[in-house]
Amino acid sequence: MKIVIVGAGGHGRVVLDIFRNNHQFEIAGFLDSNPELLHQRIDGVEVLGDLSLLDGFAELGIGGAIVAIGDNRIRQVYAETIEKAGVSLINAIHPSATVTDTARVGKNVVIATGVNVCTHVTIADSVILNTGCIIDHESYIGPAAHICPGVRMAGHVKVETAAFIGIGATIVQNITVGEEAVVGAGAVVINDVPAYNTVVGVPARIVKTSRLSITSMEKTANSTDWDLNRTIPARPKRIRPKLTIQPVLHR
Repeated sequence: MKIVIVGAGGHGRVVLDIFRNNHQFEIAGFLDSNPELLHQRIDGVEVLGDLSLLDGFAELGIGGAIVAIGDNRIRQVYAETIEKAGVSLINAIHPSATVTDTARVGKNVVIATGVNVCTHVTIADSVILNTGCIIDHESYIGPAAHICPGVRMAGHVKVETAAFIGIGATIVQNITVGEEAVVGAGAVVINDVPAYNTVVGVPARIVKTSRLSITSMEKTANSTDWDLNRTIPARPKRIRPKLTIQPVLHR
């Protein structure tokens, strides 16, 4: 089957490499909204245009697509738009990844090099499991979550919708990471992380709280202002300067 990769950035190149290693699909090209990339070749594959081409896929013999965009909410909405156009969403699973037979994997999922998905894990739609991460038994990764390279996640962990787990983070067993929460790089999470909070450090502590506007869920795939509808309370003044560790965001 011919497919397209939606997103011609760094993550798109990772997904292209996965497909070239498993030889499962024929890559027809990239789709990207950046007009400067039109007809350019990314690692030898042409950027055909943007999502406006979806209606003509049948004539081109293109039957599938995968969204390779790092922003969790944008990836989720683009996937919904593609499905509404009647195009199948497919997965990119590197042949070096280990996914047990008892694991359940949704659609539009990327499982990169060296990932280990253990017994009875559930991976929802539009999830990214990045290089070398470990998802242990009976854990749940919610829709559009991103688990970064080198993350170690123990059993019975729940990661809710669109959460971001930074590179090299460790999450102990029976923890819940809430919707759109961010776990900073290298953090060790030993307590639940509330939705829309950012935690960093060893052990992880909350450094930022934000609130998702209800209206942002109504955005479409053409939106460019997902982050404009957040209210971030001002932080209290500190008596003395303190180093703030910023989470590494993969985009």
